[in-house]
Amino acid sequence: MGKLTTHVLDTAHGRPAGGILITLYRGGSRGETLAQTRTNSDGRSDAPLLQGADLRAGVYDLVFAVGDYYRELGLTLPDPPFLDEVSLSFGVADPQQNYHVPLLMSPWSYSTYRGS
Repeated sequence: MGKLTTHVLDTAHGRPAGGILITLYRGGSRGETLAQTRTNSDGRSDAPLLQGADLRAGVYDLVFAVGDYYRELGLTLPDPPFLDEVSLSFGVADPQQNYHVPLLMSPWSYSTYRGS
């Protein structure tokens, strides 16, 4: 059985991003809300976002509250910030596989990839 996990790295400060609010949606464009969690001190959720029969083929969105994280660090951001929420839309073709969707971020950029 597959699972969906994530990991957030603050590339501006060279460390894991703890305390990031993450919301998971199924159906694309913020469809059905499936889960909401915060990253731990290692930048990860304490448990998989989805696993087993809950992980189905389809389109998902992960939304990361990047602006709130940087404001909580005391960083002065423009109003509005360049990145406030980062939304990653991705597809799960084979729910028997593991899907690891990390976010590497700064106040001005982000990147992602599919891990395992």
